[in-house]
Amino acid sequence: MIKKNFFSIKKSIPKNVGILAVSKNQDILSIRKLYQVGQRDFGENFIQEMVKKYHLLPKDIRWHMIGKIQSNKLKYIIPFVHLIHSIQKFKHIEIINKIGNKHNKIIQCLLQIRISNEINKSGISEEDGYKIFESSKNMKNIKIIGLMGLASFKEKSIVNNEFFYLKKIYDKYKNKYQCNVLSMGMSRDFNLAIQHGSTIIRLGNYLFGNRK
Repeated sequence: MIKKNFFSIKKSIPKNVGILAVSKNQDILSIRKLYQVGQRDFGENFIQEMVKKYHLLPKDIRWHMIGKIQSNKLKYIIPFVHLIHSIQKFKHIEIINKIGNKHNKIIQCLLQIRISNEINKSGISEEDGYKIFESSKNMKNIKIIGLMGLASFKEKSIVNNEFFYLKKIYDKYKNKYQCNVLSMGMSRDFNLAIQHGSTIIRLGNYLFGNRK
């Protein structure tokens, strides 16, 4: 099933759209199956879970942090993380830059913009995004390369407006700060997200089936 789902989605999406396999709560065997058919980008919500899987799985996997940032635990993933999707506070930028400096590494990050009014969907405003971009421009060990957003669990027309809104902000940032990554769209709405210019879709259930 995992292999079939992977090749099905690969055939159906544009070549310039990357697939991020959301491996939260998935076991090592399931991740290995997806790895064996060519998937290399995996996303985790919790730092402890990501660190454990990093040590158990092949080292050419590109790990993405997509969950809420825990400031006191960032130091555990900075040495190997590929991309942090969920930056919402300037203090996180400062911490990441400091730890990145210790490891002589530039950490790539995305700002999480709030596009949904649902209580469980977090993110920052367009204005706060500009402030973080401006404040981080001279930092040497962090690079903000784009935006991430979480759409609502609502009807298509609402989700459509949310993706349109995020793409509009992304286009402004892209011109001003040379961004090239727009992470939006999940298993339920990735086709709509692609229509709005998403460059990374985050797929969990679509690839793995229901989480355990």
